[in-house]
Amino acid sequence: MRVTQKSRRLKALIGATTAAVVALPIFIGAGTAGAAAPGSDAAKVQASSQSNGGTKLVSSTQVGTNKLRLTVRSESMGRDIPLDVIRPSDTNRPAPTLYLLNGAGGGEDSASWQKQADIGTFFQGKHVNVVTPMQGAFTYYTDWQQPDEALHGVNKWETFLTKELPPVIDSALNTTKVNTLAGISTSGTSVFNLALKDPQLYKAVGAYSGCADTATPVGQTYIQIVIAARGSAEATNMWGPVGSPDWIAHDPIINIGKLKGGPRLWVSNASGLPGPHDTLDSQGINGNVSTLANQIIVGGIIEAATNECTHRLFNAVNANGMGQQAFFDFKPAGTHSWGYWRDDLNNSWPMLADAMGTPR
Repeated sequence: MRVTQKSRRLKALIGATTAAVVALPIFIGAGTAGAAAPGSDAAKVQASSQSNGGTKLVSSTQVGTNKLRLTVRSESMGRDIPLDVIRPSDTNRPAPTLYLLNGAGGGEDSASWQKQADIGTFFQGKHVNVVTPMQGAFTYYTDWQQPDEALHGVNKWETFLTKELPPVIDSALNTTKVNTLAGISTSGTSVFNLALKDPQLYKAVGAYSGCADTATPVGQTYIQIVIAARGSAEATNMWGPVGSPDWIAHDPIINIGKLKGGPRLWVSNASGLPGPHDTLDSQGINGNVSTLANQIIVGGIIEAATNECTHRLFNAVNANGMGQQAFFDFKPAGTHSWGYWRDDLNNSWPMLADAMGTPR
C-alpha cells in the first residue's frame, strides 16, 4: 500500500481557512414526494413496523420506485426524525441494512448523498436497504450533554442510531438484522464512535475523508469550527469543556483498539492536491470557474487536514495489530468533494457487501 507524505499540520491549515470553510457553498438539488398508495411498499412498511419503547415509525411515504421517506419518533430526543430509505427491488426477501450518514449538514442542506451522489441509481439492483438520517446537522451524530437550540434542542444521536432506530427499521423493512455503516467528512468521525458504542452492531464501517481526532488541540479546533462557525452552536454543549473526559472518550485514534476483532474497516482519504474530479467539466462544477477555485482551494485544504488525521489513525490501527481488519485507501490527489466520495462508496461497496452477506 502506498502512503502519501503527511500533510501540513491541521491547526495551521484551519487557522488560515476558517472564513473560507464557513463560506463553503452548497449545491442545489430537488426531490418530489408522493403519498403512499394502498398496497405500496410504503403501506407494507407502515403495517410491519413495531415500536421500540417510545421510538416508533410515524409515517412512511413513497417518493420513488425504490425510495421511501420514513419519519421515526425518537424517544430520547423527543422529536420526529426524517429518514431517506432506498429499498431492494425484491422487498419480499429479507435484506441487510447500510446506514449511510451525510456530512456536516446532516442532510438538512443540499449537500447530501441523495442530492449529490445519485445513490438511488448506484444501489438499484443491489439487495440492501440504505437508511440515511436527514437531520443532525453539526451534531457529529453523538449524544450531547446539553441541549442546544441552534441544533433542534436535545441531541442523542448515538442512542437513537444504535439503540432506538435499528429494531424499528428491522421490523419495518423486514431486514436480516445485519448492518453496516458509512459516512463522509465529519461523519468519518461519527462512524467510528457509533461502532465503539456497540461493536457488535455493524459488520463493517466505511469512513471517507474524516478526521478521527477529538483529543488533541488540532482535532478539537477543527470540531469547534464546524460546530460554532458553521452550526452557530456551543461546542461545550456536546462533550463538555474542550479536552474534558468525554472528548477523550470519543477519540477513535485513542480508542480504535476496542474495535479489534470487530467490524471490518474501510478508510479513505485524498491528499488535497487537485485530482480528476477537480476540472471545469466535473459534476457539480458545470464550467463555473469560481466553484472550481473554491473546490480546489478550500476543498484541498480541508482534505489535506483530514489526510493528516487519517495517517495517525492508520498508525494507531497498525499499532493495535488490526492491519488485517482494515483497508486504507490514500489517494495521491483529490479534494474534499463529492466526486471522490462517490468513488469511495463504489470502491468500498465490495467490502460492505461481503460483510453483509449480500451480492455485490
